[in-house]
Amino acid sequence: MMQWKNRKWPERSPRPEVKSLSKEKRQEIVARLNAGIVESPLLSALHYRVRSLRGRFYYEQYYPDTDEYANVARLTPLVTPQYRYLLEVEYRDGSWSEVLQGTLNSVIATIASDDTGTFHGLGQLDASIREAHHSHRDRLILEQREQLHFYDIESGRLCNVSEVLYHYFNVPIPVIAEPRIWYSYHRTPVLREVNVTEGCILVDFLASSFSEEVFGGTCLYCQHEKQWGAFPIKPNQSQTIASSLLWLEKRQWKAW
Repeated sequence: MMQWKNRKWPERSPRPEVKSLSKEKRQEIVARLNAGIVESPLLSALHYRVRSLRGRFYYEQYYPDTDEYANVARLTPLVTPQYRYLLEVEYRDGSWSEVLQGTLNSVIATIASDDTGTFHGLGQLDASIREAHHSHRDRLILEQREQLHFYDIESGRLCNVSEVLYHYFNVPIPVIAEPRIWYSYHRTPVLREVNVTEGCILVDFLASSFSEEVFGGTCLYCQHEKQWGAFPIKPNQSQTIASSLLWLEKRQWKAW
């Protein structure tokens, strides 16, 4: 029998000391972080905001369907090193995990450019929209050169799924981000089938197990009653766009 009482557990690292800020300084930081949101076409479209609460700063996202805000990240001013902040993400209620310690600029860049799903997983889309705006356009011009491969005409760069949805099919950013639980699980979106004429896109969100077994879910992006939507499809009904549409119609467009 294992003797638990004799087992030595590693010591926990002490939490960084929180720096106390004046009301004016807190207001200045909130203004700077919210300005970073305005500068990001992605974060502004996803209705992000920052507010100060009990000495810390919270990134929150507004969801119109529930009329509620949800925590995205927490920012803590540190005593040392000077002018550094602890950026954390909430992985379950009341439990926070460190992402980085850095300046306000590094925090702003990290959240906007996230492409792993820690915050939203759409960092490459944010960068490409900024690129389009730099050229005084709303969107990049993409072309389909190979089956299910879309390229930016100017740079020749292969675009990812979120870029294809936004720049080629004009899917709104909040709809692209709707399968947020799959992004948070760090699943990779992969195009399975596109129907340019009908404006339907079938996307697999894939991950690999330790045994290298591939698994995931499937989402159909399409317009229903003239509104774009993201519809998770039951696995045994997601073989094609046609089978997915038939399944949704039978369910009166209630997603899985």
